Amino acid sequence: MFCMPYPFAKIDKQTRIMNRVLICIISLSMAIPCIGQWKAAGDKIKTEWGAKIDPANVHQEYPRPLMERNDWMNLNGLWNYAIVPASLARDDNSIPISASSAKAEKFDGKILVPFCVESALSGVGKTVGANKVLWYQRSFQVPETWQGKKILLHFGASDWQTDLWVNGIKVGSHTGGYTPFNFDITAALKKGENVVDVRVWDPTDESHQPRGKQVKDPRGIWYTPVTGIWQTVWLEPVPETYISKIKTTPNLDENSFKIEVITNCPRGFDSAELALFDGGKQVASAKSLAGQPIEVRIDNPKLWSPDSPFLYDMQVRIFKGGKEIDSVKSYAAMRKFSIVKDSKGIKRLALNGKPIYQLGPLDQGWWPDGLYTAPSDEALRFDVQKIKDLGFNMIRKHIKVEPARWYMHCDRLGIIVWQDMPSGDFETVVNGRRSLPLPEWNRNSLFKKAEYVRSAESEACFRKEWKDIMDFLYSHPCIGMWIPFNERWGQFKTDEITEWTMKYDSTRPVNAASGGNYYTCSHILDIHSYPHPQILIYDCDKVNVIGEFGGVGLAVKGNLWKEKGNWSYTTKQSADASNDKSPSEAERALAMYKEYADMLSEMTQRGISAGVYTQITDVEGEINGLLTYDRKVVKFDESEIRKANKKVIDSLNK
Repeated sequence: MFCMPYPFAKIDKQTRIMNRVLICIISLSMAIPCIGQWKAAGDKIKTEWGAKIDPANVHQEYPRPLMERNDWMNLNGLWNYAIVPASLARDDNSIPISASSAKAEKFDGKILVPFCVESALSGVGKTVGANKVLWYQRSFQVPETWQGKKILLHFGASDWQTDLWVNGIKVGSHTGGYTPFNFDITAALKKGENVVDVRVWDPTDESHQPRGKQVKDPRGIWYTPVTGIWQTVWLEPVPETYISKIKTTPNLDENSFKIEVITNCPRGFDSAELALFDGGKQVASAKSLAGQPIEVRIDNPKLWSPDSPFLYDMQVRIFKGGKEIDSVKSYAAMRKFSIVKDSKGIKRLALNGKPIYQLGPLDQGWWPDGLYTAPSDEALRFDVQKIKDLGFNMIRKHIKVEPARWYMHCDRLGIIVWQDMPSGDFETVVNGRRSLPLPEWNRNSLFKKAEYVRSAESEACFRKEWKDIMDFLYSHPCIGMWIPFNERWGQFKTDEITEWTMKYDSTRPVNAASGGNYYTCSHILDIHSYPHPQILIYDCDKVNVIGEFGGVGLAVKGNLWKEKGNWSYTTKQSADASNDKSPSEAERALAMYKEYADMLSEMTQRGISAGVYTQITDVEGEINGLLTYDRKVVKFDESEIRKANKKVIDSLNK
């Protein structure tokens, strides 16, 4: 039985290797009988990575790069699934009450985790909706070598309410569609085969929860729903007292790092120790007693920037009674995001104390075959690398949160990330009734009218999930800006939310509402202007940016989500497959991109400090990407895009 953890014992390197081999054998043996039961659903376009999916070997990379342990078991693969009526849902269509049994009566077939049920790569391709729930089930065995440990079951993300049972025992519930969570399942485990049942309810746009661009009726800039598990599921053995979180804060002014070590049991250890490494050579170390942050100084530190994204390797250990009881690997970067005045007194975004023009694409993070989930880690990295190759130094991650490995790729490749909060509670339909209309969109003056009013439940949901997102991403060096709201979509209590965000993380600029109704509480004034960039409003006391512009459309035959009814900001009529990538069309589109880049360069001397081009890839019916939705075609000459982007970034130095 695994009901209680045994005393923790340190495992040597050889044993850890044997454990990993055993885990791989167990996982593969459970997956082999089901491989023949999977094939991609639907007839939409697919990426090259999606076309090569192996259901027994999907997303096998370690999912938590900022806090890595050696022993773990990946549970991605084929699970049983069923879509059943949510007969126990409350009348107001909010959170369903607990089910009386921890399983579906029967299963509809197999689903490939971690792809959402609506996606092609799930093998299902079905919608769920607010009146149904999605059940998952699979079995697993805990390796004998994990005896004596607590066993955690981790979910990278599951949208939206997730309930978990192990061997018929209710273990826990979680709400939120964008951040990792875990359950301690130790007391529910038994020797031999264990069965896990997961139930997910997701109302998409029929409730108030953050959901980004998901709608039950996709059209225009609104896309297919994402229901259920959409990131890696995995098991991890940990000691009785274990490190549950590391919070890393660089301080360039003092050439030091502050590392807060959080454990599941604050009094379960005596002290913590940190070591920093440069290329395998230890360059610094420090210790602290339990409950105190570790502070470590580095003489002449190497700095992180897009031109030189240097990362220190880091090891954190905790001790009790003089013995090490847990350790994790991580990494950190010495860098500072701030706001400074240039020689003309204009406020600019700064990195490491120097003004930097930040130019990047809007990146919505959607995939034609996996929807929210990239078909592989290679594909996930491809997007970041391609953005870097095109000469950008920043990405605006648009009303979505990515898996931790995406941010790791940004950390390693040197891309600054503006992080949006996924929007929600706007244009919401509940029981056939729409929510209150949004306030008028005031884009060229200070907003002085009544704000949108959320229910107490909706407000609490927003605050919880925004805090969870900031906690999740805080220690990633690439995060350079927080954006709570986009274009007045669910924008409420702007002053209060912005003030809270600034206090909760004072190390980064806060952009209260990108393109939304403007308040003076923010560090940033953010303008959305299509198709060409324009200065619609200016605030001398803020950093002024063009948070969205462009949207140059080009339909590429054979690489479209749909043949007709496509759309872009520069294509007023529907663009269809007949608009092939002919030289004239491609040249026209490239000329528009370069024209808009020149406009942006000229605006630098008038006070604009950053620009966000819409967008890096096509998404469903939107064809305004620099790449096609399947990532198979870069629509424009890459060298010309790089040259235009370099001119914009260098315009700050004139």
